[in-house]
Amino acid sequence: MNPGADSLSFQGHGLLDRRGFLGRSATALGSVALTHLLGREGLLAAQPDASAVLADLAHPNRPRPPHFSPKAQNVIVIFCAGAVSQLETWDYKPELHRWHDKPMPGGPAVTFQGPAGNLARPQYAFRPRGKTGKMVSDLIPHLAELTDDIAFVHSLTSKSNTHGPAENFLSTGFALDGFPSVGSWIGYALGTDNQDLPAFVSLLDPRGVPQNGSNNWGSGFLPATFQGTTWSAQNPVRHLSAPGITRDADQAARRLLGQLNQRHLEAHPGDEKLAARIASYELAARMQLSVPEISDLSTEPAHILRAYGADDTGHPIKAGFARNCILARRLVERGVRFVQLFNGAYASGGELNWDGHNKLKEQYDRHAAILDQPAAALIRDLRQRGLLENTLVVWCTEFGRMPFFQKGAQGRDHNPDGFTCWMTGAGIRKGVSHGVTDELGRAAVRDIHPLYDFNATLLHLLGLDHERLTFEHNGVQRRLTNVEGHVIREILA
Repeated sequence: MNPGADSLSFQGHGLLDRRGFLGRSATALGSVALTHLLGREGLLAAQPDASAVLADLAHPNRPRPPHFSPKAQNVIVIFCAGAVSQLETWDYKPELHRWHDKPMPGGPAVTFQGPAGNLARPQYAFRPRGKTGKMVSDLIPHLAELTDDIAFVHSLTSKSNTHGPAENFLSTGFALDGFPSVGSWIGYALGTDNQDLPAFVSLLDPRGVPQNGSNNWGSGFLPATFQGTTWSAQNPVRHLSAPGITRDADQAARRLLGQLNQRHLEAHPGDEKLAARIASYELAARMQLSVPEISDLSTEPAHILRAYGADDTGHPIKAGFARNCILARRLVERGVRFVQLFNGAYASGGELNWDGHNKLKEQYDRHAAILDQPAAALIRDLRQRGLLENTLVVWCTEFGRMPFFQKGAQGRDHNPDGFTCWMTGAGIRKGVSHGVTDELGRAAVRDIHPLYDFNATLLHLLGLDHERLTFEHNGVQRRLTNVEGHVIREILA
């Protein structure tokens, strides 16, 4: 099967039963070499040159050209797990004040977690911000100061109102498990400019992992080399060389081992498992040298630590998230292609994330204090260093919240029918608000965009056509946006 000259695609082994898939999944990395040929020649070669296969098997993360000239070289995604209420943050609905504590006309009697209560006004005051006068909540005063640089999409929709499947849908384009995450797709397509670091890094919240865990950074049916590497400033990789071995001696030993591995590889042409193992071990060895230096934030000036809140000894969770924000900047400085920065972790009842069912204001006071200053400082720091010209920063959450409180509670239930995410940085129009929800914030009513469109736009800014970035799996040409998706051109510069 040949998808054509204008596809970036992976030719697999055809249809597999379960046993065949499990038996061959470890060898799938061998076909990564095809992406090199696709980038060089613009087509899928059925019988690629053996030397090109060996070269790319040994370096699966080598840089590969995009479909067209990109606006962004790197991406940082700030993922707020738990479904942040658009009504307490970015989507101002003054009608909620007028309708406060009244039943919603025509509203549902029962939602995800039970009976619906009355409409509830925003729990925070909104004020006009910047030159655009965009109304943004006092919950996030530091991020609110940046609205003139942000493009908001207020009319996003999800295909699930349950956290796990909705996280999947945001991260992979599918509500089911087993599909590649957006960072894996990007690493597969583009590789990375720094061969001593992974193409895709996931920085975990100091409190733990999101509800669907590794699905958010997994490689699905893509070769495992493209999954995200989980990491945090609190748990750095340490150099494991034996005591008394100098860095120069260590590097010399690695060079010799590399030469021996190359000879072994050449003696066993076509051995995909061997090539994949060597590539993985060599990257792990290089990371032992590169990661400790990046993780060492003691080299950061005091004013930078203070600006992020990384020196806040009275708030260790905030300081930990702030250190992750600094680490995200350091990673893109060194050419890491895709950095996923989590804010919020799974716990029953939403105590550790934004799942505000019962005591929304009490929870949001706590969570916003962790998010706001560090995330805003990250964007300012990127801009000051000139990195925002080539870096796309994305703020996202899996769905939104209902305009009414749950019956007998002081919180809002899940709402996949209209919510807000935003982008800023490379290739993004500044100070734009696109899409509209109804006057009470219940559902998107104009310029409605499923999350497919949001992901298609992200890929577009990296120079990737979401319809051409495919991978053949069990006879189907899969892609991040399934068979849907349109670029949201209204937010592009």
